[in-house]
Amino acid sequence: MVGLIVAFFLVREHWAHLAGLWIYLLLLACPLMHLFHGHGGHGRHGAPFERERKE
Repeated sequence: MVGLIVAFFLVREHWAHLAGLWIYLLLLACPLMHLFHGHGGHGRHGAPFERERKE
């Protein structure tokens, strides 16, 4: 909770600096989302488990 309060006041005090950098923050978020997003859903959807059940 304290971290949220500190983050709020940091953003509030430095908004002029952060407002100019929003596009770079957005571009930085793209590779981070790619790296940390779940990589399990690439069209397979449990196919190995279905094969094991049929046998």
